[in-house]
Amino acid sequence: MDHYDPQQTNDYMQPEEDWDRDLLLDPAWEKQQRKTFTAWCNSHLRKAGTQIENIEEDFRDGLKLMLLLEVISGERLAKPERGKMRVHKISNVNKALDFIASKGVKLVSIGAEEIVDGNVKMTLGMIWTIILRFAIQDISVEETSAKEGLLLWCQRKTAPYKNVNIQNFHISWKDGLGFCALIHRHRPELIDYGKLRKDDPLNNLNTAFDVAEKYLDIPKMLDAEDIVGTARPDEKAIMTYVSSFYHAFSGAQKVSQDPKLPPQSTPDIIGTLRPDEKAIMTYVSCYYHAFSGAQKAETAANRICKVLAVNQENEQLMEDYEKLASDLLEWIRRTIPWLENRAPENTMQAMQQKLEDFRDYRRLHKPPKVQEKCQLEINFNTLQTKLRLSNRPAFMPSEGKMVSDINNAWGGLEQAEKGYEEWLLNEIRRLERLDHLAEKFRQKASIHESWTDGKEAMLQQKDYETATLSEIKALLKKHEAFESDLAAHQDRVEQIAAIAQELNELDYYDSPSVNARCQKICDQWDNLGALTQKRREALERTEKLLETIDQLYLEYAKRAAPFNNWMEGAMEDLQDTFIVHTIEEIQGLTTAHEQFKATLPDADKERQAILGIHNEVSKIVQTYHVNMAGTNPYTTITPHEINGKWEHVRQLVPRRDQALMEEHARQQQNERLRKQFGAQANVIGPWIQTKMEEIGRISIEMHGTLEDQLNHLRQYEKSIVNYKPKIDQLEGDHQLIQEALIFDNKHTNYTMEHIRVGWEQLLTTIARTINEVENQILTRDAKGISQEQMNEFRASFNHFDRKKTGMMDCEDFRACLISMGYNMGEAEFARIMSIVDPNRLGVVTFQAFIDFMSRETADTDTADQVMASFKILAGDKNYITVDELRRELPPDQAEYCIARMAPYNGRDAVPGALDYMSFSTALYGESDL
Repeated sequence: MDHYDPQQTNDYMQPEEDWDRDLLLDPAWEKQQRKTFTAWCNSHLRKAGTQIENIEEDFRDGLKLMLLLEVISGERLAKPERGKMRVHKISNVNKALDFIASKGVKLVSIGAEEIVDGNVKMTLGMIWTIILRFAIQDISVEETSAKEGLLLWCQRKTAPYKNVNIQNFHISWKDGLGFCALIHRHRPELIDYGKLRKDDPLNNLNTAFDVAEKYLDIPKMLDAEDIVGTARPDEKAIMTYVSSFYHAFSGAQKVSQDPKLPPQSTPDIIGTLRPDEKAIMTYVSCYYHAFSGAQKAETAANRICKVLAVNQENEQLMEDYEKLASDLLEWIRRTIPWLENRAPENTMQAMQQKLEDFRDYRRLHKPPKVQEKCQLEINFNTLQTKLRLSNRPAFMPSEGKMVSDINNAWGGLEQAEKGYEEWLLNEIRRLERLDHLAEKFRQKASIHESWTDGKEAMLQQKDYETATLSEIKALLKKHEAFESDLAAHQDRVEQIAAIAQELNELDYYDSPSVNARCQKICDQWDNLGALTQKRREALERTEKLLETIDQLYLEYAKRAAPFNNWMEGAMEDLQDTFIVHTIEEIQGLTTAHEQFKATLPDADKERQAILGIHNEVSKIVQTYHVNMAGTNPYTTITPHEINGKWEHVRQLVPRRDQALMEEHARQQQNERLRKQFGAQANVIGPWIQTKMEEIGRISIEMHGTLEDQLNHLRQYEKSIVNYKPKIDQLEGDHQLIQEALIFDNKHTNYTMEHIRVGWEQLLTTIARTINEVENQILTRDAKGISQEQMNEFRASFNHFDRKKTGMMDCEDFRACLISMGYNMGEAEFARIMSIVDPNRLGVVTFQAFIDFMSRETADTDTADQVMASFKILAGDKNYITVDELRRELPPDQAEYCIARMAPYNGRDAVPGALDYMSFSTALYGESDL
């Protein structure tokens, strides 16, 4: 394909490169461009008596394209080819492209064959190139040109109108008020601006389009419905239409009749073959002075408007910062006492409610405050940058509201938060342990009290006084069996005392009742010991009188008592509650239970042996007619009781099996939760660290322009925000773990607190880095720093940033200055350091470095310039009046000056005179306005 590629040195705007980036046009934008570009072409072609209907079809043969260029340039192009062959059409289009290139426009990607083939994208791109060159490029307003000049012209013309804020050529025009303001500013009789409403964009747009077409000869190039129905109207279509207003008002502007201009007689000039040259020169010079004075006043007013607008915006930013800082500090002040409250609760339910309240705080209340803190830092940095760029003193917040103060308060909040969470978990563990111990105490105490019931009365009986020898022997043996039983219960009494002691040490809320019950058991136990010893002494005194004893009963009692104790211990163990936290612990309990079940056959043999002794006793009694009254004198444990307890043990075993199985299943679920959380945390933690490192590299690399870096960072920010669902999912798993009372996880070293802190630091870092790049763009644009200069600044900074921390220390910065040719002593270097490091941290950031370099090479508004502008508005007087301010400035900025200017007290003062000199000085000084 035959592409046009002339080698031109003028790189104005590179319109075709912009078009390549938009090659896949949004359908809505393509529709707007078709209509706008067609109307624009026809507004010129109608001067030659023709027009186009289809923009890509009617330019294919190149004839109307050449005609359009002749009309808008006023020059003759090469003779066109009239043949209908494809080669003739390509020749005509190439002649047109040659002519465009001769005007200093690069055409790299637009080929003649694409135009001839009717490629709509290429055709629209070519027309846009023509519009830029012949309708926009030559626009010049206050040393700005082309697109920026047109935008500045719109801003100046619409500045006095409410609800109009022109910042671009797309969404700033959607409500239609901008178009209406332009018309009203130049032709106020055509539109009643006061009746327009911002919430009725269709009516505003249609009013502007109809009035422009009917009275200003500006064709209707846009559809109101397309603009309102598009989220972001096409910038090229809007610029094309707005440029028509510029040319209409700038080219047709008339000078009002001025009584100072000398009258001239039209017939005298027309009726004279050669009008008098001196008269004509005199009259024309009056026009020159009239225009020159008006232009100076407008320029002066614009400068003052610009300075005052900056001051007003900065004051509003300061107020917003103070309020946001006060609100955040007040929230921290209210929250810390709540987090520092360590008043314990008596029940697990109450502590669980405290934990739920803390979760709500972490999940619902804290995240918005984290965002507010981040936004506060961004606002503060942006405000300081704007103050530096506008040559204003740095902003110093109220006492206690510095960013460092807020960071210190926030650190205190997080410290209290961490301590509060640890305390909550410890308290829950403590209460859980207390509940378990208290239940265990009650069970053991109940068993012991049941066993001791009646023992004191039994020991105090005087039955041995009337007993026979055989009976006394029996009583003695019975007493020995009781002592054995008493010794067996000694361990349980010690356990009861140890549990009571532990409950006291853990500050159990019902310790008084536990202590009272334990004391009662201990006192009774001491009394049982004393009574037992006293009865033994009595029996031994009469032992010589009693010699008959039934050895079988004794043997039964000796074997039945420990077996009975074993069964009671077994029942107690089988009914004992347990608390485990790992699979290994429950497996240990299960193993112990299996070992216990393995002893049951031997125990059953022992039971049968004991019952066999009793049966043998019965057989002997029946055989020898022994008068034993049918009872064993040595023990109260009957075969029926042994069988009953044995049956109870057998019933408790499967219940214990079921409880262990359920707990094993619960621990398996807990292990799955640990693994699930660990797997995600082991991915998310390194991911956050990687992103932090990548952001750090981006902030110090020099790949592309600052806008490229900003776009790159915003893409990172988007990918980070898109990662939030994974954090939320991890939070959900963490909540399940806490609800399951899981306190450790061997599958990961990351805790949810680590992930939260890392995530918050990542969000803060990417926001702060984006803000730093945005501030660098503000500095570059405000100071007129080219991309090459910015790259040189970055290269120098990176070279001398030896530690690669994104900051230079004092010695690195001194070496950098010396390398750039600065010859300075210690005093001069200290002065420079006070500028780039006002907080005396001993480091120089890249933002401070480019601020310093831009101040060394750029110029800004000064108090003298503002004072000179006021002097122009005041007609070269040393003071200015209220009427002059209201006449020359927009209403809100005029009132701003009137409210802040001091009265003028000079000798030439008149009533109401205001001192603009002290006002101008105050704008750039330390005093408040």
